[in-house]
Amino acid sequence: MTISFAQSEKVKGYRIDGDEIVFTFDKDDYKRASNSLPFFGRFKDFEDIDIESVSVAGEFNDWSMKKWRMTKVNNNLYELRKKIIDFSDSFTWEFKFVVNNYYWAEPSKKHINVVPAIKNGISLNVFNLKLVTMLHKEDGNAKFQLKGFQNAKKVVLAGTFNKWDEQVFQMKKKDGYWVLNLELKPGYYEYKFIVDGNWMEDPNNPLKKENEHGTINSILRIDKEITFNLNDYSDAKEVVLCGSFNDWNEQEIKMSKTQKGWTFSILLEPGKHHYKYIVDGNWITDPFNSVKEYDDEGNINSVIIIK
Repeated sequence: MTISFAQSEKVKGYRIDGDEIVFTFDKDDYKRASNSLPFFGRFKDFEDIDIESVSVAGEFNDWSMKKWRMTKVNNNLYELRKKIIDFSDSFTWEFKFVVNNYYWAEPSKKHINVVPAIKNGISLNVFNLKLVTMLHKEDGNAKFQLKGFQNAKKVVLAGTFNKWDEQVFQMKKKDGYWVLNLELKPGYYEYKFIVDGNWMEDPNNPLKKENEHGTINSILRIDKEITFNLNDYSDAKEVVLCGSFNDWNEQEIKMSKTQKGWTFSILLEPGKHHYKYIVDGNWITDPFNSVKEYDDEGNINSVIIIK
């Protein structure tokens, strides 16, 4: 899946290089640093600091001051490379640079990706790393449609998949509806439409959930295609797959015979599923899956976990 990103020439603190995020600390970008706890609030000019090490601290590493140590490029410049895919579970990240495991580099407010934040009750300015880790895809597995509203000037899709961003996912106007397709990982997502600034749930989606604000979010479930393979048993006349995902129906899923054995592909929702095979009327666990578990009735079943 291709990954796009939000970045401009005014952005400081990082750049995109192929499939990597390059965190970049340049001493010339800073005039002062602040002390870490317990002496936070005391400032020091950067010219008075002999830099021995620089680290990246942010939401992605629990604001650790030592964990993400940067590599020295020259006396002023330090870098750290991370794969973009490592950040695909979230949409925005706040971070700062830490000098000598003690001083917080204070970024200038003039840059567009510097925002105020509160960390442990302390007010500070942080960099904002904003990534869009999904694309508008015509064949995406998440298809969003809003019928009507043809007089609206703009319709935006917002949800848990992009931290409810109000700008990024603008929908396209078609004849009689608005549409946007995304490629999302398997999971459960909450979302809303923003029609000319007004938030609303999906009127055509019966799956809904009340949020912490007392309003309603629509729910989208993305399933994952799983292929069950039972090798061997080439002499069997019939093999049936059954499990918690189909209420243990003994007739519904008849597997197809192959040169290696038997196979069947099915879309499953995220979570844990129990299953077994019925080989010519005999129930067996999956001999090629070591993960097994008792059910409520004391039966041992094979287990598959969808993430």
